[in-house]
Amino acid sequence: MKYLEVNFIFKPDSTDFHDILAASVAEIGFESFQETDKGLAGYIQADIMSTEALNQSIEEFPIPNVEISFSISEVEDKNWNEEWEQSGFEPIIVGNDCIIYDAKQEVPKDYISTNNPTPISVAIDARQAFGTGTHQTTQMVVASLLEHNLKGKRVLDCGCGTGILSIVAAKCGASEVVAYDIDDWSVRNTEHNAKLNNVEIEVLEGDRSVLSHISGVFDMVMANINRNILLSDMEELAGAIAHPGWLIISGFYSEDAHLLIEKASEFGLKEYNRKIQDNWCCLTLYTNAH
Repeated sequence: MKYLEVNFIFKPDSTDFHDILAASVAEIGFESFQETDKGLAGYIQADIMSTEALNQSIEEFPIPNVEISFSISEVEDKNWNEEWEQSGFEPIIVGNDCIIYDAKQEVPKDYISTNNPTPISVAIDARQAFGTGTHQTTQMVVASLLEHNLKGKRVLDCGCGTGILSIVAAKCGASEVVAYDIDDWSVRNTEHNAKLNNVEIEVLEGDRSVLSHISGVFDMVMANINRNILLSDMEELAGAIAHPGWLIISGFYSEDAHLLIEKASEFGLKEYNRKIQDNWCCLTLYTNAH
């Protein structure tokens, strides 16, 4: 997967301005950011980069008298996150029910709550893919999944990243888990992590178009992507859900929740629950009254 690095320069400069712009361009597909000596660097997949959308985000910057310019360069096609991957990550605890930890380490016994001595444990060998469980959206989707009885259910994971959500679903007793991602690194990483956790997951490479090659519908569909892709894919996501069935979505900010709910309602989906963490939002929707 080819990535682009976009370097933003602000006049005048302020880290507050960086945060505001990062929140805005995350909605058009930017995945990560890094402070630089000159301003802010953002990273986005080359095939979804839109200069027109980027210029619009800058034009709509809410602080007056701030000039923002940018330059675009290709990121070397390699595992550019390798140093971070080797350093690993601290265990992530979702409630008392799930522990996500670095596969290079042992199961973190010290993190196991006395309230639940046998939580679901997910070992992740993070490669160049989004999702170690550290992001708020991943944690909220996991928490939402754990609120449902998945035993014997069919589950679909759209934009699977490192496979955390698929693995949790499988460990919760799902009878079948299917996942897909447009990023070939993510596909291979999900397959790798599924083996690490001794679960079976069918992983496909592609975007929403792969749904046309999957037979049947799913009791649970989850998509932790970004606002624009969710809006664009909503019809296909809704079409993949059984009646009754559930859709869990995240990857957007709380102020955009109404946009997703309105779009979902066009296809018969209603809001059941929402979670908010650091202004990130996770919605659980359903196809029929439960």
